[in-house]
Amino acid sequence: MKLERKDIIEKSLSEYGAIIVVENLEEAIKIVNRLAPEHLELCVEEPFSLLASVRNAGAIFLGQYSSEPVGDYYAGPSHVLPTGGTARFFSPLGVNDFLKKSSIISYSKKALYEVKDDIIEFAKAERLDAHANAIRVRFEKES
Repeated sequence: MKLERKDIIEKSLSEYGAIIVVENLEEAIKIVNRLAPEHLELCVEEPFSLLASVRNAGAIFLGQYSSEPVGDYYAGPSHVLPTGGTARFFSPLGVNDFLKKSSIISYSKKALYEVKDDIIEFAKAERLDAHANAIRVRFEKES
């Protein structure tokens, strides 16, 4: 078969490609989780049995008929995937990436009093004296 981008493919394979031979599927999954591939095709007899073990992959294609182009062009998930092993700590682009969120924290005086010493210790460990003081001053008159 003639590929229009044959030169690019050959260069990519020679400079970045690898064949990794493993003893079993368990070893393969360990390597997958370390490499955190952008695309992972599980072309095995029972791909769903391995799915729970895969922690780090941008898109996971299950079985012989779920190849990468199905996901990229037709099945619906985002085509914007974490590359270069970043699937260890990033997810594919999704709706939540376009939502602005805020954290909301509300403690009562009693609730803060019960944990104030722990917070002060965390702040001291990080050498953030002003953070420790922001908690301490709220209870100075009571001590």
